Amino acid sequence: MCLAGPKSNPLPHRQLPLRRNPSLRNQRSRFSIVNSLVKPFTALAYAETHNFQYPTYVCKGAASGCWQLHPHGKLDIVSAIAVSCNSYFRDLATNLRGEQLIPTTNRFGLESPDSNLAGPDLMGLGNRWLISPLHMARAYLELYRRRGQPGVGEILAGMARSAQHGTGAAVGRALKHSDALVKTGTAPCTHLHPAPADGFVIAMVPADQPEILLMVRVHGAAGAKASVTAGRMLRRMEE
Repeated sequence: MCLAGPKSNPLPHRQLPLRRNPSLRNQRSRFSIVNSLVKPFTALAYAETHNFQYPTYVCKGAASGCWQLHPHGKLDIVSAIAVSCNSYFRDLATNLRGEQLIPTTNRFGLESPDSNLAGPDLMGLGNRWLISPLHMARAYLELYRRRGQPGVGEILAGMARSAQHGTGAAVGRALKHSDALVKTGTAPCTHLHPAPADGFVIAMVPADQPEILLMVRVHGAAGAKASVTAGRMLRRMEE
């Protein structure tokens, strides 16, 4: 899925054409479990009830429920977004309930979670919060459009760091003439012949005034691996 606009009209400010992957015809693919792509919006819902102060947390790796075996160490929200740390977001979502996310999901045009969902379901684990990929892509455009609002700058800074040396670093390495904002995710596969997981990437290029939003889903790969594919695609657009 790719949204693109001319340089004089950055993405958030005009209606843009959409190219859809044929796999989206399948009902099960259209409503996907988009996993870690929801983390920025869960974080914003948390921030709105905590005076826009994000927590710090010490990730102990798999021992604290992270996807990475080895510890990420002490994280703030910027670094947690960059490495998509499950431990950080497990802790952040511990006392959240689905009903607390509804104002945020409504504002960003996302499907809302059930009001009784809690904890890991709200940071992208499990299969109980289904979101349309198209709605998710548009929510990231809205996130950039709201870049001056409280709590949003830290999220975008984390996406910039992801492209530099986080889970989206393959995108940053592939680009020669611009920077990117990247968020990755890994979700349970919903294909007819399922793999252990599918990888998702949202990349906005260039970082300082996006003209392209690319959303990629790669069958049978984690989000960090999917960013290699996203990087190749963006490099070809750059050329």
